Amino acid sequence: MAALNDDANTDGVVLLLPLPAHIRQRIVTDDLRPEKDVDGLGSRNAGNLLLGFPSFIPSTADAMLAVLRDADLSVAGSNAVVVGRSNIGGKPVALVLLRQDATITICHSYTQDLASITRSADILVVSTGRPGSITADMVKPGAIVLDAGINTVNGKVVGDIDFAGVKEVASFLTPVPGGLGPLTHLMLIRHTLLGPQ
Repeated sequence: MAALNDDANTDGVVLLLPLPAHIRQRIVTDDLRPEKDVDGLGSRNAGNLLLGFPSFIPSTADAMLAVLRDADLSVAGSNAVVVGRSNIGGKPVALVLLRQDATITICHSYTQDLASITRSADILVVSTGRPGSITADMVKPGAIVLDAGINTVNGKVVGDIDFAGVKEVASFLTPVPGGLGPLTHLMLIRHTLLGPQ
């Protein structure tokens, strides 16, 4: 890591997670200089995101924000529910939406009566790693639904949402594949070229 930190020709470093079991993620992310941590995984960038200071935003959260902005979908004043609390998915997505003046609820595997909470969402973001975990009856009619899941089922890539059912209820729905995934990769390139936002 020291060689990458000191290399003037290296503008950014992307850590591919999960790391091998014998390598502790926190040590690696905290050794990486914040200005080269283009996916915002280190504690310095995460802290800056929490405090609202310029930082690298994890690429999934930044991709989600770009989709909302480019589709001219209003965030301010909306009730946003984020299902999933990972450090690279749910938590940064919640912080980004909070910075855009949404009211945030974060759900996870211990959340009681998940469906009643998700049905209250104007904006529903799902990043659980469980295919089909959100079905049409769990979505408020007209909701904006962003699927940040990537799963393989019977050799086919699918998201965390039952796409066929939810598309009949939602006003806006990102597909998997072809939705947030490719944009997430583009955000890493953007971060490397433009720096923290």
